[in-house]
Amino acid sequence: MNGIDAIVFDLGNVLLAFDETRAVKRLAVRTGKTPQQIYEYARGTPYVTELALGKVTKLRFFYTVARDLEFEGTYEEFALIWSEIFTPIEPMVLLAQSLKHRLPRLLLSNTNGIHMDYVFQHYPFLQEFDAHILSHEVGLLKPDPAIYRHAISKYGLTASRSVFIDDIAANAEAARHTGMQAIHFQNSDQARAELTKLGVSPI
Repeated sequence: MNGIDAIVFDLGNVLLAFDETRAVKRLAVRTGKTPQQIYEYARGTPYVTELALGKVTKLRFFYTVARDLEFEGTYEEFALIWSEIFTPIEPMVLLAQSLKHRLPRLLLSNTNGIHMDYVFQHYPFLQEFDAHILSHEVGLLKPDPAIYRHAISKYGLTASRSVFIDDIAANAEAARHTGMQAIHFQNSDQARAELTKLGVSPI
């Protein structure tokens, strides 16, 4: 398997265009806002950064956003919709599942705690992965090699024998600065193709 000991697999956190996002429309219906208003709020609210930096709790984030958007549902309802506003993870989850038993170690990475709540609720097998890496463990949000050096050290990985895969080019570039092999992908088919080149052949 080309000497690969671990893959750090980022589930993603990229906001889609609002007209491609059913979740934005669902939240618009629940709040009486327009999809454009929801989209602009999701893109512009500083609370997303505060959440990822660990400066506010998930519940405080929920209460603030619910107040701003006049959302009257529960945290669980909000978390489901809010998570779906961000990159659709189903293809990536299927890829991760196909890799799980074909590698010595498979780690998950994400910056959004609410997103991870959703992931673990709907894809419980992901809770069995070796580790869950959140960038705010080291107080960082923007792509920074320190995030990945921290993960390598914490989980006893060798950088040159680890692969980082992400749909954000800047994150992949930051991972490369640690010595990791890094794949930037646009879709799950491309990710599979790039992994195959490295000697990992997902089913």
